[in-house]
Amino acid sequence: MQLYHNSRSAECRAPLGAVRCGRPVRLRLFGATNVGRAILIWTVNGQRESLPMIPADDDSFEIRFRMPQTPAICEYFFYVENRDGAGAYYGNAWDGLGGVGTPSGPEPIPFQITVYDPEYQTPEYLRKGVMYQVFPDRFRRTGTPRSERSDLLIHENWEDIPMRRVDAVKEKDNYSLDFFGGTLKGIEQKLPYLKSLGVTVLYLNPIFKSRSNHRYDTGDYEEIDPMLGTKEDFRSLCEAADRAGMHVMLDGVFSHTGADSLYFNFYGHYDTRGAYQDRRSPWAKWYFFRHWPDDYESWWGIETLPRLNKQDESLRRYFLGRNGIVSRWIREGASGWRLDVADELPMDYLRALRKAARSVRKDAVVLGEVWEDASHKVAYGEKRSYCLGDTLDSVMNYPLRGVLLDFLLYRCDAEKVCRLILSQQENYPAPFFYSLMNIMGSHDRPRILSLLSGLAWGEEDHENRSSVILPEGQLELGKKRLLAMLRVITALPGIPCVYYGDECGMQGTADPYCRGTFPWGKEDTALQEEFRSLLKLRERPVVQTGALSVYAEGPGTLVIRRYITAGHDVFGQVQEDDVFETRITRP
Repeated sequence: MQLYHNSRSAECRAPLGAVRCGRPVRLRLFGATNVGRAILIWTVNGQRESLPMIPADDDSFEIRFRMPQTPAICEYFFYVENRDGAGAYYGNAWDGLGGVGTPSGPEPIPFQITVYDPEYQTPEYLRKGVMYQVFPDRFRRTGTPRSERSDLLIHENWEDIPMRRVDAVKEKDNYSLDFFGGTLKGIEQKLPYLKSLGVTVLYLNPIFKSRSNHRYDTGDYEEIDPMLGTKEDFRSLCEAADRAGMHVMLDGVFSHTGADSLYFNFYGHYDTRGAYQDRRSPWAKWYFFRHWPDDYESWWGIETLPRLNKQDESLRRYFLGRNGIVSRWIREGASGWRLDVADELPMDYLRALRKAARSVRKDAVVLGEVWEDASHKVAYGEKRSYCLGDTLDSVMNYPLRGVLLDFLLYRCDAEKVCRLILSQQENYPAPFFYSLMNIMGSHDRPRILSLLSGLAWGEEDHENRSSVILPEGQLELGKKRLLAMLRVITALPGIPCVYYGDECGMQGTADPYCRGTFPWGKEDTALQEEFRSLLKLRERPVVQTGALSVYAEGPGTLVIRRYITAGHDVFGQVQEDDVFETRITRP
């Protein structure tokens, strides 16, 4: 039997892609000239049904029915028998990325239909903007930093190389106790520079009081870290950003705190009775003690990051209540949150968090760190979908980053890039797909320019490579590849995100060398101008919210086409008809 079903063809599946609750859908299976019967194996939230299909003509079977009335991930494949009674399964492609299906002996990988809330909306500024990520300690300082702490090192020289010092036995992580003294005022001073790049969303790595320079070990969620400035400085930054047409997005680290915090108080640095000091502490139930006080659960076994109990009611009130941390900082001027390790937060916690954010401002963004396909991520033994309209607005697009690295480093061809992009377009609702945070570099990956140069180190290489400088030939190749990558993410739906300094040629291997200081006055100005020119494309409505087609021209060329026809974009907004097309050939 030569069966055929293409989940991206309107002849086989209508409507295409994700579907709103309650809408009718038609599925069709072709190549059924010798088929006696065809059955659709249909699964909704783990509940499976076998639904008979009916002949549509001499060559196909079809079935029509309505999607569930509540958001869900639906899966399907086919079972067919020929007229002699021999049966076969037919399901998703071998890589699970949709499109043309594959015959299978045992049960196949299912196709997917994402059924989402018809009221699902995401902030317009995500799908129409440009994002810029700042690691606050390393962006811009406004004077020689000072601190009363005796456990840290302050670099007087802005151009020093970040230090790496590890306690491999106890902490299993870089101490991260050397500071360069970047400030919120420094960021505010450079808003005109960011505006010149076209930036509309400013994403700040954690800014709350913490022990380390990365501040993912929060000490006090209610206070700005003194090295960065004050609450007044934060309000001033948000007000200045608003005047410049920018939104400020904060980093929410809600899966764990620092051991050096007023809640845990491992070192006794805070004037509180923390959970480590007192079993009757008001924060004791926030943590998981196997044997109090020294045996407790921590994030990925790093003892300086004790894990939080997200089911505790007092913890939920603190973070998610009417005057909780999530809503409080939006009132202070933030436009929303990027959630660190969002897939480690319970789904009901995420729903409450989104409601808390939206209770303050209707266009507050809640964007999550999820590394896989966010429509069917498996976490803690359950399949979770973050794109149904009740949890996240969107996610960091690590799958796209990964496949583009593979493509530009000759580890895969353009067809694989197309398949990944089209799979996301198929699985994600349009509000989610057009709000994806399309990243290249980030604070916990080696510098993207260094990776694209092709030198022999991996993403997880934590050896001391602080002195590696790219040879001129490989540097130029890396720049060409970097600009090719930028061309892709500026042309695709979603918001392109630039990690600070990538636009001016910053190099660096793994943490902490990917967190060097911004080279003010020593930028690669030619590369900067290339970035500025490409990012300007995001001002065109067709690139912001136009429809998408993408295909490969041979193994090394990717073609992206955006278009608006009949006077409306994909969200039904009135726009002038327009077409934008770009060909990206890997260097």
